Amino acid sequence: MTSIALSSAAPTGLKVDAVVVGVAPGDDEVALLPGSESLDKALKGSLAELLGQLGAAGKADEVTKLPAMGAAKAGLLVAVGTGPLAEPGTPARHESLRRAAGAAARALAGTQSAAVALPVLDEQDAAAVVEGLLLGGYSFDQYKSGEPKAPLASVTLIGPGIKAKGVKEAVTRAEAVSTAVNRARDWVNLPPRDLTPATFAEAATKLAKSVKLDVEVLDEKALAKGGYGGLIGVGQGSAHPPRLVRVAYRPSRAKKHVALVGKGITFDSGGLSLKPADSMVEMKSDMSGAAAVVAAIHAIAQLGTKVAVTAYAAMAENMPSGSAQRPSDVITIYGGKTVEVLNTDAEGRLVLADGIVRAAEDEPDLIIDVATLTGAAVVALGKRVSGIMANDDDLGARIHDAAGRAGEAMWPLPLPADMREKLDSPIADIANIGDRWGGALQGGLFLQEFVADGIGWAHLDIAGPAFSDKAFGYTPKGGTGAGVRTLVQLVEDVADGVI
Repeated sequence: MTSIALSSAAPTGLKVDAVVVGVAPGDDEVALLPGSESLDKALKGSLAELLGQLGAAGKADEVTKLPAMGAAKAGLLVAVGTGPLAEPGTPARHESLRRAAGAAARALAGTQSAAVALPVLDEQDAAAVVEGLLLGGYSFDQYKSGEPKAPLASVTLIGPGIKAKGVKEAVTRAEAVSTAVNRARDWVNLPPRDLTPATFAEAATKLAKSVKLDVEVLDEKALAKGGYGGLIGVGQGSAHPPRLVRVAYRPSRAKKHVALVGKGITFDSGGLSLKPADSMVEMKSDMSGAAAVVAAIHAIAQLGTKVAVTAYAAMAENMPSGSAQRPSDVITIYGGKTVEVLNTDAEGRLVLADGIVRAAEDEPDLIIDVATLTGAAVVALGKRVSGIMANDDDLGARIHDAAGRAGEAMWPLPLPADMREKLDSPIADIANIGDRWGGALQGGLFLQEFVADGIGWAHLDIAGPAFSDKAFGYTPKGGTGAGVRTLVQLVEDVADGVI
């Protein structure tokens, strides 16, 4: 991972390969942002003009490179656009800095060292820049032959606020969170032949034990004996049987308890309700929710957050075969509620139902489930925004706020009570699908049926942002690690009494 150092020195005097400065749209020419003053002075005030001649406009994700021409010990200057920069202390400003740093990190792949002189005014700015650098420098090259470009080996972060109180702590947190996001990305990007429920469970166990967390793994025999009908039903068509992984973090003096439940479908063919071929290509990412909760609890434990957290990762592979569950089968979810399976491609809610009921037995104050649940959420919100559904409007609003501060775009969606009847079944307690309208909401309503009375609950549908078809800002093509940053922020908010 890229190493991060902090310095208040001028970037012109640092022995690095490249110096990164920020630019924004200006009236007549690109506007230089704080941090670029010494370079502009060394170039006799011509930096903005030079950048303009190269086409720089200061737009978000824009990267312009030019030789240092003796203005710095570095041989290369990199101007990265932030777009219009919002007021200090705002999530919009932090996201602009995060994206700018990420774009710079991607552009400098293969470079050994860089000084980053973006306008860091306080610890939140510093954390955003570090997150952007570490997330933007991510690449997944495990299956490529040849020698891929390595990410930046070292970065020196420079800024007028670099000595501000709390900067070092904020940077440490940013490093832990970014590592967790990148770990989730690695799991999502693995081919499904190499990430089966069993191998995923082994990887989750290894990670959890590295920070001395308690781990329990239920295999197919234990799941069948325990009555986990969702996991057994979804997984019974695959040669790779299901797993339920429970990871527990119990810090001393914790007054609150949060349960995280993640959907872990390691590959989703749709089962006998088979998906079209083109729709299967990204379905290795259908375990993104499970990746998020396991990576998040590891980061939470590293940071020592004073909240008890239990993560449940419900892992299965949804495949067609002679032993697969059939449309019109009735299964019994853990806890006894029956479900008529009308569509085997609405499988994520079945494994989540097992996880949610089991999580409630631990008597948490709050349950958050995370899942690539519905294509309908993508239709409604697009590829970059997740949906939030909650059994309490205030809780949903607070999660929306936490996601914004974490840098993840999410939007509240309703759970209309009059839509529940669409899930009625003539032969079981509930059906797993209704009609085609409001599919994301029906998914949330289904899950709500399995939440115990008196427990706060929210559902995060990350179907859109979990897998990106192109790189932008600090987001790579492929697995994105969606949800991890929000989960860490949520648990910290619980510790602080915000939630």
